[in-house]
Amino acid sequence: MTYLELSEDGGGAHKFYEVIVAGTDVTITYGRIGESGQSKVTSFPSEVKAQTAAARKIAEKTRKGYAPAVRGARQRRAVTRRVIASTRSTAQQAPVLWRFDSGASAFGIFVDAERCWVGNQNGDVYTVTHSGTVTGRFRLPDGVKCIVADDFWIYAGCDDGRVYDLSGKAPRAAYDIAADVDIYWLDIHDGVLGVSDRAGRLTAIDYEDEFQWARSDGGDSAWMVRCDAESAYYGHSRGVARYDLGDGARVWENREVDHVLFGWQEEHSVYAGTARRTVHRLAKGDGRVEAVYRCDGAVYSCATSPGGRHVFAGDNQSSIYCFDASGERLWKLGTGCGSAFSMQYLDERLYLVTTDGTLACVDASEAAIAAARSGSVPRPVDVKAAASLPAVEPTAAVETVTGTAAEAGGGVVVECVSEGGRLRVRVASEGYEPWHVQFPKDIREPGARYVVEGVRSAGRGGFYRAYGEIRRLL
Repeated sequence: MTYLELSEDGGGAHKFYEVIVAGTDVTITYGRIGESGQSKVTSFPSEVKAQTAAARKIAEKTRKGYAPAVRGARQRRAVTRRVIASTRSTAQQAPVLWRFDSGASAFGIFVDAERCWVGNQNGDVYTVTHSGTVTGRFRLPDGVKCIVADDFWIYAGCDDGRVYDLSGKAPRAAYDIAADVDIYWLDIHDGVLGVSDRAGRLTAIDYEDEFQWARSDGGDSAWMVRCDAESAYYGHSRGVARYDLGDGARVWENREVDHVLFGWQEEHSVYAGTARRTVHRLAKGDGRVEAVYRCDGAVYSCATSPGGRHVFAGDNQSSIYCFDASGERLWKLGTGCGSAFSMQYLDERLYLVTTDGTLACVDASEAAIAAARSGSVPRPVDVKAAASLPAVEPTAAVETVTGTAAEAGGGVVVECVSEGGRLRVRVASEGYEPWHVQFPKDIREPGARYVVEGVRSAGRGGFYRAYGEIRRLL
């Protein structure tokens, strides 16, 4: 057994790596110091090959700065929890149609045409229909920082330093950010991940879960990152900046918009909510301020209707606001269920997740808002999750099937190949480009073949992304 640690001062890396060789089996366990971590067992044809593979892994980590250590000598570092005071709004009540208590403070939300997703600090992720019926529950290992989508893939950033793909029947680890990165927010475009963190850094990671670049503008608490086809826009305590997503070159920086607590984007603009009670709309092209939306409290969240026609904001006083594009305030109402950590607008409804863990659906139509401002609001429906609803946990288990892909029920065959000392995955079925495939690392085995429901090429090209259930093909 070889146990290594990499621990840096000033909030840097704080992680371990353990290799155990038992006969022809090699067990690798890694993660944050003081936690159980993630484990993977790989079997080799002979003891010699197992020892060789283990030595290669140990040498690789040693080159990166890991050193022998004694388990338990160093203690676990605390993960940041976004605990911020929230007061009750004095504004008139918003027209809340339904509300769901997720069980803990929540600021992970995503809403699409089919359902709403909410993730809380307990690690619970629920799916809820637009009419307010709980349909699913996932249980992740730690608190959920945010939920984002890339095409039809749904990802959750977790306090264990990993990003989980929630698109299948069970969560699978898609990206391993690194144990030293305290995720505050993330966004993804065509498989390229942008991560902002407590230390004020912006990190880019490609579809193969490989570090690309990291940048810091001297601030901290980077709560904002939004990615599009070309760039990553990130905001922190000292300003907002745009970086080229490919090479990490800074395109522009705006230091006037500081103390950023949240971010949103439209096609040509980015929006930064700040502790200075404002939302700023900045031009993506050059970073100039196009409009300012003024609230009465620190802005925890913001969103827009399509094209930025209306801008919504949530403050630390449990109020939500609506502005027109120019900056004129149209209304301010109280949530009745805490301050909105995150929000999203869809089809005249504003969906919120709040400091008390509530996912709320607000009727944002003109008629409903007018009625609310005159004192008439519907009685919200309190949504309950069925006691029998199972909590599906992440898995590295793979069903084994025999025969051809057609005999296994159809799908696309992919295979693990060794390239430059790394296990990569490529399509084995005919009719596809010779590209690599984004595929969970913790289930890759040398020479293994798998069948997946299908693969799609990313907009950037040069790789495929597997989707659907994964089965090992013998």
